Amino acid sequence: MDRRQSPEPDRCPAAWDGLLSRRDLLRVGSLGVAGSLLPFDVPSAQGKSTARQGTARSVIVLWMAGGLTHIDSFDPKPEAPSEVRGTLWAINTSLVGVRFCETMPCLARAAKHLALVRSFGPENDDHFVTQAYALSGRRVTPAQITTEPNVGSLVARLLGPRGGLPGYVAVPGTTRPGPPPTNLFTGGWLGREYDPFCTGGKPKNEDFTARVKEADEEDFHLQALAHHPDTGAARLADRRSLRERLDAGLRAAEKAGLSDALQRQYRGAFEMLLSPSVRRAFELRREPLTVRERYGLTKIGQRCLLARRLVEAGARFVLVDYGYDPEYGNLWDNHNVPVQNHPPICEIVKRPWHLAGTDRAFAALLEDLHARGRLAETLVVFLTEFGRTPKLNPQGGRDHWGAVGSIFFAGGGVRGGQVIGASDRRGAQPVGPRHSPADVAATLYQAIGLSPETMVHDRQNRPLPLCPEGRAIPGIL
Repeated sequence: MDRRQSPEPDRCPAAWDGLLSRRDLLRVGSLGVAGSLLPFDVPSAQGKSTARQGTARSVIVLWMAGGLTHIDSFDPKPEAPSEVRGTLWAINTSLVGVRFCETMPCLARAAKHLALVRSFGPENDDHFVTQAYALSGRRVTPAQITTEPNVGSLVARLLGPRGGLPGYVAVPGTTRPGPPPTNLFTGGWLGREYDPFCTGGKPKNEDFTARVKEADEEDFHLQALAHHPDTGAARLADRRSLRERLDAGLRAAEKAGLSDALQRQYRGAFEMLLSPSVRRAFELRREPLTVRERYGLTKIGQRCLLARRLVEAGARFVLVDYGYDPEYGNLWDNHNVPVQNHPPICEIVKRPWHLAGTDRAFAALLEDLHARGRLAETLVVFLTEFGRTPKLNPQGGRDHWGAVGSIFFAGGGVRGGQVIGASDRRGAQPVGPRHSPADVAATLYQAIGLSPETMVHDRQNRPLPLCPEGRAIPGIL
C-alpha cells in the first residue's frame, strides 16, 4: 500500500439597482432590502406556464469561484511524482476503488450520494471568461462576461418564483472577481429584473471559524429582509397601499413596461417583508446548535445551512457563493505568490475556511437533505470554473488549469455512487470526453425538466436557445 493511502476514510469532525436604487427603496419604505429584487409574478418565456417533467423540484449550486484544486480534493494522484502529488495522502471513500484526498473525509463517507465528474474543463484559463461560462452555460468572449444570463436567471425566467421567494437567490452573492471587481451574477440579456436576489451578509468577527457564539453568524435575516424595528406589519401594509396609489398616478405618464416593473419591484419587496414563512427561512438561530455545528460554524457552513432552509421554504434556485472573501482574498486562487500571503497549497487546504470547511459543509448539506427526505427532489451541483496545475509551482501553489478539473452532482434524480470520466496519471488532461460548463448547464436543465432546445426571448423579443451547445452528461441522471 502506498504510504499516502489510508484503508478507511478519515472520521468526519463532529436592491437590484435598475429602475430604483437601494437608496430609493430605503426612502420609500424604510426597508433594509439588500441585493436584488426579482419579479414575483413572472410569466414563462412563452407567456404561460412551461410544461416540464423533471425530477428535481429545487436546485442548489455550490459555486466556488476562483478555481478549486482537483488534485488536492477529489482527484488525488498518489502514484505521481512528488511535484504533482504534493504532501497529502489519498484516502478510501465509501465507493470501492475510489479515493479522495485526505482533505475530504466527510464527502468520502458521503460518496454514495455523488456523481463525481473528473473530466470537467472549460479549456480556458481566464477567471472572467470561465466564471461567466460556468455561471451561464454559454461560451462567452471577454466582451460578454456580463451580457449572458446566469443559469439561475434563465430558470427564474422560465419557471418563475415560488413560496414567496424570488426564482433565483444568491447566498450571499458578494463574490467579485477582478481586477477590476466585477459582478458576474447577472440576468444579462433577460434584463436586470432577473439578476439574483442577493442576501448579503457580513460576519461579526474576523475569524468566523470556531467560537460558538450567537454573534458568529452572517446576519442574513437582518440584511436581506429586515425592516426598522419601529416599523410594524400594519405600517408596512399602509405603506404598500400608499406606494400602489402613487404608482397608479404615475402610470399614465410612464411607459407600460417601466410601470409594470416598478409595481413588481415594490410588491415583491413588501410581500417578502410581510411573509412570516419567508422571514423565518433566513433566521439561522432557529436551528438547533447541534445542527449548526454539524455544518460548521464557518461562513461556508452557515451558507449551506441557509440554502437548505431556503429550499425547504420553497426557493426554486439557490446559489451558495463562496469564492472571494474580505478576510482571505480569493480562497481558491492559490498561486501562493507573495502578494497573496498564503501558505503552500498542501497546508492551506487544511484550514477550516478552505477545503476542510467546504468538505464538512457539503457533506452535512447532503446528509441533512437526505435525512429530511428532500435530497431526491433537490439537485445539488458543486461547480468551480477550472482545476489547477498538476505541477506545484516554485512557491508551493498551483496555477490556473482549464484543461481538467472535478465537480459533482447529487440528489434530484442523479445516479449517485459513481465517477464519470477521469484525468490522466498526472491530473493534466481528461481521459476520454471532456465535459464543459455547457454540458453542466444542460444536465441541470434536464434534471428540472427544461429542454435545452427551449427558446427564451430577450428584451427585444428575439428568440434564443436555452442551451445552445451543451448536452446532458451521459449517466448522471
